[in-house]
Amino acid sequence: MIQRIRQFCRAMTAQLTPADRMYVDERLEPAARELYYAMHPADQVHALNVARTAVRLTENGSWSAPDQAFLIRCALLHDVGRQKGDMDVWGKVFAVLVHHFLPDKLNHWQKEVRRSWWDYPGYALYVYVHHPAIGAARLEAIGCPREAAVVRRHHERQTAEDSPVLILLRAADEQN
Repeated sequence: MIQRIRQFCRAMTAQLTPADRMYVDERLEPAARELYYAMHPADQVHALNVARTAVRLTENGSWSAPDQAFLIRCALLHDVGRQKGDMDVWGKVFAVLVHHFLPDKLNHWQKEVRRSWWDYPGYALYVYVHHPAIGAARLEAIGCPREAAVVRRHHERQTAEDSPVLILLRAADEQN
């Protein structure tokens, strides 16, 4: 719970610095950059922190170093299924609380389409649950099938077939 409170505080004040923007711009192609910057600023900062954590995990020797450029792209893009307006910080808080305290309602209350302000809570739940698949579809649409394969599975349970990049992404995401 303490980690969630820290996440909330960071999300409420999240802003990219010019150095952060340079880091992202140097590592993503224009179409991927567009998806990245379409995310809520809190998700942009979160993804950047995940990328830096993933790199740090490979540098301290506790993880084998896969293709680092690919790892960073996957980390920066892992939440592109959530765009500004789909789910803001309060929507994420709502979704996390429903998931934790009312998990049986999570699927029941979802709304795939947001037609009005009243649909926002249900739509936030839908995006919360389905953002890996939404993000993977967006990445496939811009010609990033390898990244899409990792993003699609980043919230699934670990299996023996998981790539080192997917395993590292999950570990870094969990720390942020």
